[in-house]
Amino acid sequence: MTEVKVWYLQQTDPGQHLHTPNPGGIRVEEATVRQFRFNRFLYELVGAPWQWVDKLSWSDAQWRAYAERDSLRTWAAWVEGSPAGYFELEKRADGSVDICYFGLAQPFIGRGLGSYFLSCAIAEAWAWDANRVTVNTCSLDHPSALGNYQSRGFEVYRTEVEQRS
Repeated sequence: MTEVKVWYLQQTDPGQHLHTPNPGGIRVEEATVRQFRFNRFLYELVGAPWQWVDKLSWSDAQWRAYAERDSLRTWAAWVEGSPAGYFELEKRADGSVDICYFGLAQPFIGRGLGSYFLSCAIAEAWAWDANRVTVNTCSLDHPSALGNYQSRGFEVYRTEVEQRS
């Protein structure tokens, strides 16, 4: 068993968002045509180094039910014609919007893109008529993840320790 620390973060007002300007070379677009295979591809591309394994065994039907629902929206980052990362936003029944997945693919980490890309995710979450924006990260994530969230204005509201096999 491995002990994993999980941080739950939030912004309760759009004024908390500390925006980072585009460093250039990155384009962010919403995937408005829902295609579960694209979400699965991005999940595997970005998540492999960080042990995102919970959805790897899902069937096509499970992926379709997850990715093609109206309460989920997906954006992809593109750099030099290649998919560089993605984020998914989920609108919750309570009016909050969760950044349920966020990350860059390995070749694009450390190139100064993450702060801007996270700023895009936050801006899109608030623009989706959110009353609160949430995200979580854990000790298995990139060492800079928690700091990036906090630098963009997120505040930790809960911390848990989980046991994972």
